[in-house]
Amino acid sequence: MKDKNIGLIGLGNVGSKIANNILEGGFKLFIYDLEKKKSLSLVKKGANWCSSLNELASQSTIFITSLPSPKIVNKVIKKILPSLNSQHLWIEMSTTDETDMIKLSKKCLENKVETLEAPLTGGVHRAKTGNISILAAGERKNFDRAFPVLSEIGYEILYCGKIGNASTLKVVTNFLASIHLLSLGEALMVCKKYGLDLEKAYHAIKISSGNSFVHETESQLILNGSYDVGFTMDLVCKDVVLFGKLTKKFNIPADVSKLLIKKFKYGRMKYGNRAFSTSIVKTLEEICKEDLRAKNFPKKLIDTSPKKKGIEILS
Repeated sequence: MKDKNIGLIGLGNVGSKIANNILEGGFKLFIYDLEKKKSLSLVKKGANWCSSLNELASQSTIFITSLPSPKIVNKVIKKILPSLNSQHLWIEMSTTDETDMIKLSKKCLENKVETLEAPLTGGVHRAKTGNISILAAGERKNFDRAFPVLSEIGYEILYCGKIGNASTLKVVTNFLASIHLLSLGEALMVCKKYGLDLEKAYHAIKISSGNSFVHETESQLILNGSYDVGFTMDLVCKDVVLFGKLTKKFNIPADVSKLLIKKFKYGRMKYGNRAFSTSIVKTLEEICKEDLRAKNFPKKLIDTSPKKKGIEILS
């Protein structure tokens, strides 16, 4: 089946970028969000606003969810399910709970609706250009069907096998990113207290064994002082709690995970749900009475690479 009509539910920071790339890929796009005002710029570019989930379902064969929490994903799928049929494929692109994904995919299958999970990873700035990575899981036939639209949304696309695999891998990668964010705050504070130039410290870490994607991106926003990573405290707390749930499921003594959850819950309490996740470093700055600022770092991250057509990464 060649799908030309795509539905998208959720026009938040990531969902709006997904929408733009689908439109640029030449698909007919139908959109829905609780806040209609989020659709205005997309409608000007050619997207079609739907006033209900039922209308979106009737206009599309593939529909995508990009929503802030597993609870909301559950609510939306249960509400839209009566409007779906055997022609529909649901693609879930949020970071969600693997147990919920398995249950929901089985519920969909009972109604002859196929499911693919395909969370994004690699930075919100890359979601804008369509150069972000995608972890996809579900039946291979569903992956193949979805690939034309996935290849417009992202660049490096990895098929991970059965439902639940991609959700788990996404939670694992977000856990690792969050750990490095905390570590970088402490590392940069040592450099500041020692009297090192923080611009030089940034480049020293970048060319060293201590480098990472998080350092190359989020450290720049910390050093600028904007912290504008496009990812918020409520979302990072959701992700680290999901990782903690997995460690409990398999009886893994995960002391680092417990500390991470504690740290970010404190950050959310102190700065609010919508504070940038990088703001966690502010807690250290306040305790040490030092700011981690340096010149020549950007306020926002911009992906300057040209849009690349999506490719499947063969493992």
